Amino acid sequence: MTAPATYVLVPGAWCGGFIWRAVADGLRSRGHRVFAPTLTGLADRSHLISPEIDLETHVIDVVNLIKWEELNDIVLVGHSYGGMVVSGVAERLAPGAIRSIVYLDAFYAPSGQSVMDCAAPMEALFQQDPVPFAFAGQTGNPHFETLVTPHPRRTFTDRPSLTGARDRIGLKTYVVATKPATPWFAAMGEELRKTPGWRVRDLPCGHATMLEMPEETVALLEEAAEG
Repeated sequence: MTAPATYVLVPGAWCGGFIWRAVADGLRSRGHRVFAPTLTGLADRSHLISPEIDLETHVIDVVNLIKWEELNDIVLVGHSYGGMVVSGVAERLAPGAIRSIVYLDAFYAPSGQSVMDCAAPMEALFQQDPVPFAFAGQTGNPHFETLVTPHPRRTFTDRPSLTGARDRIGLKTYVVATKPATPWFAAMGEELRKTPGWRVRDLPCGHATMLEMPEETVALLEEAAEG
């Protein structure tokens, strides 16, 4: 069994920490510590929705969790939009605080680019504030769709300045969901396959790997914690 690790699992857009339930349970059953925060304005924190919420708000949500829980040597995981958040978190933590960073079918955006820049075909959707969930009836999981909530628009349009802290982390993994593949995530994965220091893995399922293939997602997250 993999040595115990501490995981911080950051959800994607429109949902909260609940989306990680099966993966979190799987990791805990194998002896790991797991934190799955909900970001401000979403899911169980949807009562806090506001036009003032931006990407920095969500970065601080995770940074403060790590600070007040006194976490160190963590495996930091971002799914989908959560990739933008974990990139920002890496900028604010001391070297060594993050053992491993994982982009789970997630935005690995260049410095100065937003979600909207990377996913240009969805630009019309991003004009609404808050941004409604756009994939009703397409996820194959009706129960999940009853739990999603509108997402604060500014988090999709902010263009963070990054210094490369995420790339200085020793263990880096990118996971591509391939059935079907989302074009911008598949492209990011292909770019990182050519980049030294990155492990790129594929999962033969849709975008929400933690819902469709939770056991396989657990296995990949355990692999990501190991050198």
